[in-house]
Amino acid sequence: MKTILSLLLLSPGLLLAELSVPHFFADHMILQRERAAAIWGKAHAGAEISVAFKGKSAATKADADGKWRTQIETGAADATGVTLTISAGADKIEIKDVLVGEVWFASGQSNMFFTMNRVPAYEALIKESKHPALRMFNAPLVTAADDQDDIEGVWAASTPEMVPDFSAVAFFFARKLHLDLGIPVGVIKSAWGGKPVETFTSREALNTLPGTKALVDAMLKDEAAFDQAKAQAAYETKLEQWQSTVAAAKGKSAEERKRLPKKPDAPKRPLLTEGKPGVLFAAMIHPFTGYTMRGAIWYQGEGNARAGAVPYDQTLPLMINDWRKRWGDDFSFYFVQLANYHAPSTAPGTPDAWALLQDRMRLVLDTTPKTGMAIINDVGEVNDIHPKNKKDPGERLARWALAKDYGKELIYSGPLFKLSSVKDGAIRVTFDQSGAGLKSRDGGALKRFEIAGADKVWMWADAKIDGTDSVIVSSTEVKAPAAVRYAWAANPEGANLINSEGLPASVFRTDDWDDVEIQVDTAAEERRAMGVEIRALATELAKHDRKSPEYQALNQKFQALMTKFKASAPKK
Repeated sequence: MKTILSLLLLSPGLLLAELSVPHFFADHMILQRERAAAIWGKAHAGAEISVAFKGKSAATKADADGKWRTQIETGAADATGVTLTISAGADKIEIKDVLVGEVWFASGQSNMFFTMNRVPAYEALIKESKHPALRMFNAPLVTAADDQDDIEGVWAASTPEMVPDFSAVAFFFARKLHLDLGIPVGVIKSAWGGKPVETFTSREALNTLPGTKALVDAMLKDEAAFDQAKAQAAYETKLEQWQSTVAAAKGKSAEERKRLPKKPDAPKRPLLTEGKPGVLFAAMIHPFTGYTMRGAIWYQGEGNARAGAVPYDQTLPLMINDWRKRWGDDFSFYFVQLANYHAPSTAPGTPDAWALLQDRMRLVLDTTPKTGMAIINDVGEVNDIHPKNKKDPGERLARWALAKDYGKELIYSGPLFKLSSVKDGAIRVTFDQSGAGLKSRDGGALKRFEIAGADKVWMWADAKIDGTDSVIVSSTEVKAPAAVRYAWAANPEGANLINSEGLPASVFRTDDWDDVEIQVDTAAEERRAMGVEIRALATELAKHDRKSPEYQALNQKFQALMTKFKASAPKK
């Protein structure tokens, strides 16, 4: 025994790895019906692995790294819990109460993370939510520099005790599928608020697009320059300043306290910072790649609705195709278009990064197969980026799935722009998904249509429904119309075009003019960045003796930056 132990200690590679599987292969899980469901894990190199489930079996062998993967036939939907057994020699894992049904992956930022317990109006529904065959796996918020193979979490059934912590959008999506199809539905939720689409995409994919490659390059540059000790010292200085400010504010009025600065965040290396390119993909998406499922639902975009962002009709398809490649499956992908938000605009032709992103979401439907979009420009709130109404977004996503994945005959979307034609001083706009006919939500005249001629001067337009699927748009002030836009604003108050199902029409434009982009003042951005660097250098200089070599080197850099900063000042 000692000889063997000594040999194992000298040769760690000979240590026998315990049979294991990722956390999401666990009690109460749901496997995708009518498919060969992928199961994988680790064991010692060369171990013979067998998997048994509902009378079916599969076998494979662990590779030199101890990794193994196989597939097991699941059969028809089954709401009766069954044990899935995985064996490797004397080692055995029993996963209990496994159901067979429909599996979906839910991701995005805060509006997907948003939980049921945040809406008081859902209290009664939560108390009634006793659906043992509707289950959700909630992934924690974690970051990683490299692709991970596992992530913590547990499967939980829909009960009054567990539903409060369920993603509201994912719950309403799954609930509608569960009730309409009458079979088990499982959702794996992995989302993090306030993050851009690029962090959910692999860096390998991001490097294939010039705009996103630049983001990766900038992050890697920051990573190479990151100094934990210096960052920690700067943080402690800022923290002391913040603590002093807060202490000084004691006894002041509530209005004055509202203006207090935010507590500084502890420093993180870029590759471990949530929101940076590829970071959340590595930690929160990669572990699940390959889990057999029907498709994914997505609610994100707020983090990309800004001037100068890489166009969303490039970045979202990049992520979708990246995921599909890594899953080895062209699964369905349905996303939520951004809701109306901010104060209503009042002038036609106003550039708006929010509306531009909404429209670029619409374009993804035409460029990326097996995608769908829930239009929700009627559920938003002026002062809250997190609308409380999560039932409509979830159920509108479910409409796409019911129609496209489950063969249900129904109108699955609000009106979507199809084509336009100019005739007799007006523009006819034709829509898909009009149902039995287009109509006005409030019974009044259609609003929020804009029209312009070749001069690109936008005017509010008169718009009248013609037939079941068309709207005639005109203006006495635009004699030779060239283009139409609808609901072109972050909050297009009054937009009221709907179909027979009451579903709202999406924002759209018939033109491809360049007047939609908000111009970014790059000089001002660079000057702000220099200001931040100057303040950081000044803090660092204060820590050194003026005669020290460190001070001399830092001061030389400080003076050079100050000269550049002064030279960049706007000319009076």
